[in-house]
Amino acid sequence: MKIARLSLVLLCVLALGILPACKKDNLESDLTSSPGPETQPTVADQLKDSALAFSKDIYLWYTQIPSSFNARSFSELDKLMIGLRQYSTEPGFTQPVDRWSFAIKQTEWDNISSGIAGDFGITVFFMAPGDLRVKSVEKDSPAGKAGIRRGWRVTKVEGNADITSANADFLVSKIYNSNSASFSFQKPDNTTEDLTLTSATYKENPILLDSVYTVATKKIGYLSYNSFLGDTAKTYSEFQRIFTRFSSANVNDVVVDLRYNGGGYVTVQNKLANYLVNAAGNGGLMMKQQYNDKYTRYNESTVFKKIGTLNLNRVFFIVSNNSASASELLINNMKPYMDVKLIGPSKTYGKPVGYFNIPVGDWYIFPVSFRTTNKNGEGSYFDGFPLDAQVADGLDKDWGDLNESALAAAIRYITTGSARLATSPPYTENAQVSTANNILSGPSFKGTIDPRKISF
Repeated sequence: MKIARLSLVLLCVLALGILPACKKDNLESDLTSSPGPETQPTVADQLKDSALAFSKDIYLWYTQIPSSFNARSFSELDKLMIGLRQYSTEPGFTQPVDRWSFAIKQTEWDNISSGIAGDFGITVFFMAPGDLRVKSVEKDSPAGKAGIRRGWRVTKVEGNADITSANADFLVSKIYNSNSASFSFQKPDNTTEDLTLTSATYKENPILLDSVYTVATKKIGYLSYNSFLGDTAKTYSEFQRIFTRFSSANVNDVVVDLRYNGGGYVTVQNKLANYLVNAAGNGGLMMKQQYNDKYTRYNESTVFKKIGTLNLNRVFFIVSNNSASASELLINNMKPYMDVKLIGPSKTYGKPVGYFNIPVGDWYIFPVSFRTTNKNGEGSYFDGFPLDAQVADGLDKDWGDLNESALAAAIRYITTGSARLATSPPYTENAQVSTANNILSGPSFKGTIDPRKISF
């Protein structure tokens, strides 16, 4: 990595080696041109100036940032980066498309990116108004060790039985941001259990389940995958084990469950794509990454390098509006080569762009820095990918349960050609539930991260 020293005695450490050395003259000009008093700027102001200078250089829509933008008017770097989002107009869209540029303390990001968490290890969603369910549990977390499972109904939190969408902010505070909280659960067998959880540090496991099912004449491989972040060496080892298992079982179709996967590393997406692509796709263009006109020399094309012997004609993805970024990148990259089917409660999130972390003081800033396109040049899916079949999120069932509505629909599609039973009415999301779940999913990361290291 290269380091460029700013005139204000700030270190501009290159994020993961991908950002070229900052041009000192340009950065000094940006820093000194920021509005403010003639007196010596504070350290906080220097950090804000530096964050703006980087953004004016690498931001995908840097030309839209007005010269009047005052970095020092924001109380902290995250609010500054959120303030930049408004300057991201794209052809064909009436509103700014950037919903993701952000900043975060380095210690916090280092934990998130490496899969280290410090909470209860439980996430929740409403299945219906007033019906709150455990949607996922980390097995090595306090919740996992207490035996809590996906599908359990939450009836009280801290003794409060107001488990409604109107009380979603309270639920976020107590479930995601507390050191300790008491819960009352109703299990699928209608028995109840009261538990008190205390937050702890644990290692996340992005692979929630893998299985092989025999249904009629079909061998179906199932992978529930929750994040493209974490311990990549462990993830790659798991991919190898899983797809070797699928091949040995003579799997005909694969269902990849990405319904809560908010994204992560581009490189991990590449690896999974290389396992999924068929033999005919080997050597074909997987995707292009494109930067702004200052950084075209870092534009990159990636080709498929087929891994394993699994040779599929189609692939099924279970998705929702929490399937974002690297999850959508995987879907987009597979479409030119395979019959891709999307099943779930809602279309995907809509994030065809990515970034990398740039150190500024004890923060990292993440200005959106590149866009991606597939072999066919398709990539402006800011509105998300539409579904082939809309079905409910089976929050009342555990992972891999063949009666869980989304998995059951995928298997019906594979075995009969139709995801929905003829006697079932079309599914539509409840607006109240959707709004509340958007609040409950707020703390989750959504992004595509490029971890490349480039020498200059």
